[in-house]
Formats: sequence, structure tokens, C-alpha cells
Amino acid sequence: MSHSLSSAEPRRTLVLGGARSGKSTFAEELAANTAGPVRYLATAIPDPADLDFAARIATHRDRRPADWTVLESADPATVLRTSATDGTTLIDDIGTWLTARIDARDAWESPRGTVAPDADALVAAVAAYSNRLVIVSPEVGMGIVPATRSGRLFRDEIGTLNQRLAQACDEAYLVVAGLPVRLK
Repeated sequence: MSHSLSSAEPRRTLVLGGARSGKSTFAEELAANTAGPVRYLATAIPDPADLDFAARIATHRDRRPADWTVLESADPATVLRTSATDGTTLIDDIGTWLTARIDARDAWESPRGTVAPDADALVAAVAAYSNRLVIVSPEVGMGIVPATRSGRLFRDEIGTLNQRLAQACDEAYLVVAGLPVRLK
């Protein structure tokens, strides 16, 4: 049975937060508290040589309920455009997706906006998605100015993308120290 959202229920939720803020846990709680199945779209592309990142991925995997469907993909726009699902889709997270897109375009030394076609496709897919959607993304613009060009590029690109995703979403939260603050 399909769960249709009433006009009072948000369809698309953006969850922002810093590293270890609790943003993924909060997003997972939002998804778990929604009627219907949950599809988890993990955007990370594991590097077998990066044991620290592998441990982070394992923590996320261990925390997920066994009945959630998990898709490992670096392209959430394609998944959202081509395969709607009853229930909730949770994307975790946009930062690893953006990193993969910058890598794919070999754009770390390129001008800002090089990944704009990818960002445009993602924002359009989010805006058009008709079922429940929860998106996790890092908020990185509250700290120091990164010392490297690639760090500044990532900060600027994710900041612009977060603004666009927030506009496309019905609600947005910022999670700080495990506490969600509703932004809209």
C-alpha cells in the first residue's frame, strides 16, 4: 500500500550539519519514523586503502535496520529520476557525492562551477521527486577558510549546492552537537 503525503507533511527534507554532528543519525530517525519502506542511497565510493573511511562506512551500515534497501551509488540524480519507490528515500550524503563528481571531472584545479551540470541535474531531480526524500549534506562554511585551493573549491561548491537544495526542499534542519534545529 502506498503512503501518500498530505499537504501538511514535508516531502523533501534537507539535513545539514558538521562532521560528527549527528546529522546522519537524525536523518535516519526521520526516515524510520515515516510510513512505508526505506531506501538508503549511500553515495560514498569506498577506497579499500582508506581504513578510517571504511570504518565510518561500517558504522553507518551497522546502524541501518536490516529491512532497509541499500543502493551504493555516486549518482543520486539518476536514481531519483529513474526509480521512484513507495516510502522514503534517504540520501547520505551530498558531500561524498560532490567529491566523486569533482574527481570524475578531474576538476580540483578547475574553475568553480565545473560541476554545475551535475549539481543542476541533482537539484532538478530533487525538485521533481514526488515521494518522501531525506537528504544529508555537510555544512562546512562556518569554519576557517581552507588553506588549499581544493578545500576552498569544495567549501564553495557545497555551500552553493546546499542553498539550492534548501530551496528545493520543503523543510531543512541544521544539526549541531546532536541537536536538530529547524531552519524552515
